[in-house]
Amino acid sequence: MSNGYASRTGAGPETSRTEGAEYRAATGRPAGICRVAILVAVYNGEKYLQEQLESLAAQTVEHIDIWVSDDGSTDRSRTILHDWQSKWEKGTFHIMSGPSKGFAENFRSLMANADIEADYFAFCDQDDIWDPDKLSAAVSVLESNANERLGLYCSRTRIIGEDGQTIGQSPLFARPPHFRNAIVQSIGGGNTMVLNRRAWSLMAESARRTSFVSHDWWCYLLISGAGGYVHYDPTPRIGYRQHTGNLVGDNMSVRARADRFKRLLTGRFAKWNDENLSGLDKCADLLTEEARATMAQFKSIRASRHAGAVVSYLRSGMYRQTLAANIMLCIAIFLGRL
Repeated sequence: MSNGYASRTGAGPETSRTEGAEYRAATGRPAGICRVAILVAVYNGEKYLQEQLESLAAQTVEHIDIWVSDDGSTDRSRTILHDWQSKWEKGTFHIMSGPSKGFAENFRSLMANADIEADYFAFCDQDDIWDPDKLSAAVSVLESNANERLGLYCSRTRIIGEDGQTIGQSPLFARPPHFRNAIVQSIGGGNTMVLNRRAWSLMAESARRTSFVSHDWWCYLLISGAGGYVHYDPTPRIGYRQHTGNLVGDNMSVRARADRFKRLLTGRFAKWNDENLSGLDKCADLLTEEARATMAQFKSIRASRHAGAVVSYLRSGMYRQTLAANIMLCIAIFLGRL
Protein backbone atom coordinates (compact mmCIF):
# COMPACT_ATOMS: atom_id res chain seq x y z
CA MET A 1 0.00 0.00 0.00
CA SER A 2 1.29 3.45 -0.90
CA ASN A 3 2.39 5.89 1.81
CA GLY A 4 1.08 8.88 -0.15
CA TYR A 5 -2.17 10.39 1.05
CA ALA A 6 -3.36 11.45 -2.41
CA SER A 7 -2.73 8.04 -3.94
CA ARG A 8 -4.62 6.31 -1.15
CA THR A 9 -7.68 8.51 -1.04
CA GLY A 10 -8.15 9.10 -4.75
CA ALA A 11 -9.66 12.29 -6.16
CA GLY A 12 -10.59 13.84 -2.82
CA PRO A 13 -10.66 17.55 -1.93
CA GLU A 14 -6.88 17.70 -1.42
CA THR A 15 -5.71 16.13 -4.67
CA SER A 16 -5.91 19.45 -6.52
CA ARG A 17 -3.08 20.91 -4.42
CA THR A 18 0.29 20.97 -6.14
CA GLU A 19 3.15 19.24 -4.38
CA GLY A 20 6.80 20.10 -3.70
CA ALA A 21 8.56 21.45 -6.78
CA GLU A 22 5.26 22.08 -8.57
CA TYR A 23 4.09 24.32 -5.74
CA ARG A 24 7.38 26.25 -5.70
CA ALA A 25 7.16 26.71 -9.46
CA ALA A 26 3.58 27.94 -9.15
CA THR A 27 4.65 30.53 -6.59
CA GLY A 28 7.73 31.61 -8.54
CA ARG A 29 10.31 30.42 -6.02
CA PRO A 30 13.48 28.57 -7.03
CA ALA A 31 14.35 25.07 -5.81
CA GLY A 32 15.79 25.03 -2.29
CA ILE A 33 13.73 28.02 -1.16
CA CYS A 34 10.78 26.96 0.97
CA ARG A 35 7.88 28.82 2.55
CA VAL A 36 6.73 27.89 6.05
CA ALA A 37 3.31 28.67 7.48
CA ILE A 38 3.31 29.09 11.27
CA LEU A 39 -0.09 28.48 12.88
CA VAL A 40 -0.37 30.41 16.15
CA ALA A 41 -3.18 29.90 18.66
CA VAL A 42 -3.65 32.90 20.97
CA TYR A 43 -5.84 33.57 23.98
CA ASN A 44 -4.99 36.34 26.47
CA GLY A 45 -1.29 35.90 25.77
CA GLU A 46 0.00 39.45 26.21
CA LYS A 47 2.53 38.53 28.90
CA TYR A 48 4.75 36.37 26.67
CA LEU A 49 3.45 36.93 23.14
CA GLN A 50 5.96 39.64 22.28
CA GLU A 51 8.93 37.43 23.17
CA GLN A 52 7.51 34.51 21.21
CA LEU A 53 6.95 36.62 18.08
CA GLU A 54 10.49 37.96 18.34
CA SER A 55 11.76 34.38 18.28
CA LEU A 56 9.67 33.67 15.18
CA ALA A 57 11.13 36.71 13.44
CA ALA A 58 14.63 35.44 14.29
CA GLN A 59 14.14 32.13 12.45
CA THR A 60 16.81 31.40 9.87
CA VAL A 61 14.13 30.36 7.37
CA GLU A 62 13.59 33.36 5.12
CA HIS A 63 9.99 32.95 3.97
CA ILE A 64 7.46 32.64 6.79
CA ASP A 65 3.74 33.36 6.75
CA ILE A 66 2.06 33.83 10.12
CA TRP A 67 -1.53 32.66 10.63
CA VAL A 68 -2.90 33.66 14.03
CA SER A 69 -6.24 32.54 15.42
CA ASP A 70 -7.11 34.71 18.41
CA ASP A 71 -9.73 32.92 20.50
CA GLY A 72 -11.42 35.99 21.98
CA SER A 73 -8.60 37.67 23.93
CA THR A 74 -9.64 40.47 26.28
CA ASP A 75 -6.10 41.68 27.03
CA ARG A 76 -3.60 43.45 24.75
CA SER A 77 -2.95 40.40 22.56
CA ARG A 78 -4.71 41.90 19.53
CA THR A 79 -2.77 45.14 19.86
CA ILE A 80 0.52 43.22 19.94
CA LEU A 81 -0.54 41.15 16.94
CA HIS A 82 -1.56 44.15 14.86
CA ASP A 83 1.75 45.84 15.67
CA TRP A 84 3.64 42.80 14.39
CA GLN A 85 1.38 42.53 11.36
CA SER A 86 2.40 46.03 10.30
CA LYS A 87 6.13 45.26 10.48
CA TRP A 88 6.36 41.58 9.47
CA GLU A 89 8.83 41.30 6.58
CA LYS A 90 9.29 37.56 6.05
CA GLY A 91 5.92 37.01 4.35
CA THR A 92 2.26 37.60 5.16
CA PHE A 93 0.75 38.00 8.62
CA HIS A 94 -2.90 37.00 9.05
CA ILE A 95 -5.05 37.58 12.15
CA MET A 96 -8.36 35.72 12.46
CA SER A 97 -10.98 35.17 15.14
CA GLY A 98 -11.09 31.70 16.65
CA PRO A 99 -14.18 29.61 17.45
CA SER A 100 -13.95 30.32 21.23
CA LYS A 101 -14.24 26.62 22.09
CA GLY A 102 -10.83 25.96 23.63
CA PHE A 103 -7.30 25.39 22.36
CA ALA A 104 -7.99 22.15 20.44
CA GLU A 105 -10.81 23.68 18.42
CA ASN A 106 -8.75 26.82 17.89
CA PHE A 107 -5.97 24.81 16.27
CA ARG A 108 -8.54 22.74 14.41
CA SER A 109 -9.95 25.91 12.84
CA LEU A 110 -6.48 26.65 11.47
CA MET A 111 -5.99 23.10 10.22
CA ALA A 112 -9.28 23.23 8.32
CA ASN A 113 -8.52 26.62 6.75
CA ALA A 114 -8.18 26.01 3.01
CA ASP A 115 -6.51 29.41 2.48
CA ILE A 116 -3.33 28.36 4.27
CA GLU A 117 -0.72 27.31 1.70
CA ALA A 118 3.01 26.63 2.14
CA ASP A 119 5.71 23.99 1.72
CA TYR A 120 5.85 23.27 5.46
CA PHE A 121 3.50 23.93 8.37
CA ALA A 122 4.35 24.49 12.05
CA PHE A 123 2.16 24.80 15.14
CA CYS A 124 3.00 27.52 17.63
CA ASP A 125 1.88 28.36 21.17
CA GLN A 126 1.79 31.94 22.40
CA ASP A 127 4.25 31.73 25.27
CA ASP A 128 7.30 29.71 24.20
CA ILE A 129 10.69 30.77 22.80
CA TRP A 130 11.98 29.16 19.60
CA ASP A 131 15.67 28.67 18.84
CA PRO A 132 16.68 30.43 15.58
CA ASP A 133 17.29 27.09 13.82
CA LYS A 134 14.07 25.46 15.02
CA LEU A 135 12.35 25.55 11.63
CA SER A 136 15.44 25.02 9.46
CA ALA A 137 16.39 21.88 11.40
CA ALA A 138 12.90 20.44 10.95
CA VAL A 139 12.77 21.28 7.25
CA SER A 140 16.18 19.68 6.71
CA VAL A 141 15.04 16.44 8.34
CA LEU A 142 11.82 16.28 6.36
CA GLU A 143 13.50 17.10 3.06
CA SER A 144 16.09 14.39 3.64
CA ASN A 145 13.78 11.62 4.82
CA ALA A 146 10.13 12.11 3.88
CA ASN A 147 10.50 12.59 0.11
CA GLU A 148 7.00 11.99 -1.29
CA ARG A 149 5.71 10.49 1.95
CA LEU A 150 3.68 12.12 4.66
CA GLY A 151 6.26 13.70 6.98
CA LEU A 152 6.04 14.85 10.60
CA TYR A 153 8.91 16.29 12.67
CA CYS A 154 8.72 16.69 16.45
CA SER A 155 11.32 17.06 19.16
CA ARG A 156 12.28 17.12 22.78
CA THR A 157 11.89 20.48 24.56
CA ARG A 158 13.80 22.61 27.04
CA ILE A 159 11.58 23.43 29.99
CA ILE A 160 11.85 27.12 30.91
CA GLY A 161 10.37 29.12 33.76
CA GLU A 162 8.39 32.32 33.66
CA ASP A 163 11.67 34.25 33.46
CA GLY A 164 12.81 32.27 30.41
CA GLN A 165 15.58 30.43 32.26
CA THR A 166 16.05 26.72 31.60
CA ILE A 167 14.90 24.45 34.42
CA GLY A 168 15.17 21.07 32.70
CA GLN A 169 14.30 19.05 29.62
CA SER A 170 11.36 16.92 28.63
CA PRO A 171 11.87 13.13 28.78
CA LEU A 172 14.11 11.60 26.13
CA PHE A 173 12.15 8.93 24.27
CA ALA A 174 14.32 6.20 22.77
CA ARG A 175 11.80 3.83 21.18
CA PRO A 176 10.89 4.54 17.54
CA PRO A 177 7.74 6.52 16.72
CA HIS A 178 4.99 4.24 15.41
CA PHE A 179 1.21 3.97 15.36
CA ARG A 180 1.49 1.16 17.95
CA ASN A 181 2.99 3.80 20.24
CA ALA A 182 0.69 6.62 19.18
CA ILE A 183 -2.45 4.61 20.01
CA VAL A 184 -1.48 4.74 23.71
CA GLN A 185 0.82 7.78 24.01
CA SER A 186 1.58 11.20 22.59
CA ILE A 187 5.33 11.84 22.43
CA GLY A 188 5.79 15.21 20.71
CA GLY A 189 4.39 18.57 21.73
CA GLY A 190 2.50 20.47 19.07
CA ASN A 191 4.82 23.41 19.65
CA THR A 192 7.69 21.29 18.24
CA MET A 193 5.83 19.89 15.23
CA VAL A 194 6.48 20.67 11.57
CA LEU A 195 4.55 18.92 8.76
CA ASN A 196 5.25 18.67 5.05
CA ARG A 197 2.55 19.37 2.44
CA ARG A 198 1.32 15.81 2.13
CA ALA A 199 0.97 15.46 5.89
CA TRP A 200 -0.77 18.83 6.11
CA SER A 201 -3.25 17.79 3.41
CA LEU A 202 -4.07 14.68 5.44
CA MET A 203 -4.54 16.65 8.66
CA ALA A 204 -6.68 19.29 6.91
CA GLU A 205 -8.97 16.57 5.59
CA SER A 206 -9.22 14.98 9.05
CA ALA A 207 -9.96 18.34 10.70
CA ARG A 208 -12.95 18.76 8.43
CA ARG A 209 -14.26 15.38 9.53
CA THR A 210 -13.73 15.29 13.28
CA SER A 211 -12.73 17.02 16.49
CA PHE A 212 -9.87 15.68 18.64
CA VAL A 213 -8.41 15.72 22.15
CA SER A 214 -5.32 17.71 21.14
CA HIS A 215 -3.81 18.64 17.79
CA ASP A 216 -0.38 17.15 18.60
CA TRP A 217 -1.60 13.70 19.63
CA TRP A 218 -3.99 13.70 16.68
CA CYS A 219 -1.17 14.48 14.22
CA TYR A 220 0.97 11.68 15.65
CA LEU A 221 -1.94 9.24 15.50
CA LEU A 222 -3.09 10.01 11.99
CA ILE A 223 0.25 10.51 10.25
CA SER A 224 1.79 7.36 11.75
CA GLY A 225 -1.48 5.49 11.12
CA ALA A 226 -1.45 6.55 7.48
CA GLY A 227 2.04 5.13 6.99
CA GLY A 228 3.87 8.44 7.20
CA TYR A 229 7.39 9.23 8.33
CA VAL A 230 7.62 10.51 11.92
CA HIS A 231 10.92 11.87 13.22
CA TYR A 232 11.49 12.50 16.94
CA ASP A 233 14.50 14.77 17.42
CA PRO A 234 16.33 14.26 20.75
CA THR A 235 17.82 17.75 20.48
CA PRO A 236 15.56 20.43 22.03
CA ARG A 237 15.08 23.49 19.80
CA ILE A 238 12.36 25.24 21.76
CA GLY A 239 11.95 26.72 25.21
CA TYR A 240 8.63 25.35 26.52
CA ARG A 241 7.51 27.84 29.14
CA GLN A 242 5.91 26.67 32.38
CA HIS A 243 3.67 29.06 34.28
CA THR A 244 0.36 29.16 36.11
CA GLY A 245 -1.59 29.78 32.89
CA ASN A 246 -0.41 26.62 31.07
CA LEU A 247 -3.24 24.54 29.62
CA VAL A 248 -0.88 21.59 29.25
CA GLY A 249 2.04 21.34 31.67
CA ASP A 250 5.41 19.64 31.65
CA ASN A 251 5.75 15.88 31.92
CA MET A 252 9.10 15.53 33.67
CA SER A 253 8.39 16.28 37.34
CA VAL A 254 7.24 13.87 40.04
CA ARG A 255 4.02 15.86 40.29
CA ALA A 256 3.46 15.55 36.53
CA ARG A 257 3.95 11.78 36.67
CA ALA A 258 1.54 11.56 39.61
CA ASP A 259 -1.01 13.60 37.65
CA ARG A 260 -0.71 11.22 34.70
CA PHE A 261 -1.28 8.22 36.95
CA LYS A 262 -4.29 9.96 38.47
CA ARG A 263 -5.74 10.57 34.99
CA LEU A 264 -5.37 6.87 34.26
CA LEU A 265 -7.15 5.80 37.45
CA THR A 266 -9.96 8.35 37.31
CA GLY A 267 -10.95 7.49 33.75
CA ARG A 268 -9.82 10.69 32.07
CA PHE A 269 -7.35 8.78 29.92
CA ALA A 270 -10.16 6.39 28.95
CA LYS A 271 -12.27 9.35 27.86
CA TRP A 272 -9.40 10.62 25.71
CA ASN A 273 -9.16 7.17 24.12
CA ASP A 274 -12.91 7.28 23.42
CA GLU A 275 -12.42 10.55 21.55
CA ASN A 276 -9.32 9.35 19.69
CA LEU A 277 -11.02 6.18 18.51
CA SER A 278 -14.14 8.05 17.47
CA GLY A 279 -12.00 10.36 15.33
CA LEU A 280 -9.99 7.48 13.89
CA ASP A 281 -13.19 5.66 12.95
CA LYS A 282 -14.28 8.73 10.96
CA CYS A 283 -10.91 8.72 9.19
CA ALA A 284 -10.46 4.95 8.86
CA ASP A 285 -10.22 5.15 5.06
CA LEU A 286 -7.10 7.31 5.46
CA LEU A 287 -5.27 4.65 7.51
CA THR A 288 -3.22 1.63 6.50
CA GLU A 289 -4.60 -1.88 6.95
CA GLU A 290 -2.02 -2.44 9.70
CA ALA A 291 -3.25 0.60 11.62
CA ARG A 292 -6.86 -0.49 11.32
CA ALA A 293 -5.89 -3.94 12.66
CA THR A 294 -4.10 -2.29 15.60
CA MET A 295 -7.23 -0.23 16.30
CA ALA A 296 -9.32 -3.41 16.40
CA GLN A 297 -6.86 -4.97 18.86
CA PHE A 298 -6.94 -1.87 21.02
CA LYS A 299 -10.74 -1.85 21.12
CA SER A 300 -10.76 -5.53 22.10
CA ILE A 301 -8.32 -4.90 24.97
CA ARG A 302 -10.39 -1.93 26.15
CA ALA A 303 -13.49 -4.13 26.26
CA SER A 304 -11.74 -6.55 28.65
CA ARG A 305 -10.03 -6.18 31.99
CA HIS A 306 -7.96 -8.03 34.61
CA ALA A 307 -4.95 -10.22 33.79
CA GLY A 308 -6.21 -11.45 30.42
CA ALA A 309 -6.45 -7.92 29.06
CA VAL A 310 -2.95 -7.10 30.32
CA VAL A 311 -1.52 -10.18 28.61
CA SER A 312 -3.28 -9.21 25.38
CA TYR A 313 -1.73 -5.76 25.56
CA LEU A 314 1.77 -7.11 26.19
CA ARG A 315 1.43 -9.45 23.19
CA SER A 316 -0.10 -6.83 20.90
CA GLY A 317 3.07 -4.95 19.99
CA MET A 318 1.63 -1.69 21.34
CA TYR A 319 3.93 0.20 23.68
CA ARG A 320 4.58 3.30 25.68
CA GLN A 321 8.06 4.80 25.67
CA THR A 322 9.26 3.87 29.16
CA LEU A 323 8.95 0.91 31.51
CA ALA A 324 7.24 3.04 34.17
CA ALA A 325 4.69 4.32 31.66
CA ASN A 326 3.95 0.77 30.50
CA ILE A 327 3.48 -0.40 34.08
CA MET A 328 1.02 2.44 34.71
CA LEU A 329 -0.87 1.53 31.57
CA CYS A 330 -1.03 -2.14 32.55
CA ILE A 331 -2.53 -1.15 35.89
CA ALA A 332 -5.15 0.93 34.08
CA ILE A 333 -5.93 -2.01 31.76
CA PHE A 334 -6.25 -4.40 34.72
CA LEU A 335 -8.74 -2.01 36.36
CA GLY A 336 -10.71 -1.43 33.17
CA ARG A 337 -9.60 2.18 32.86
CA LEU A 338 -8.19 2.03 29.32
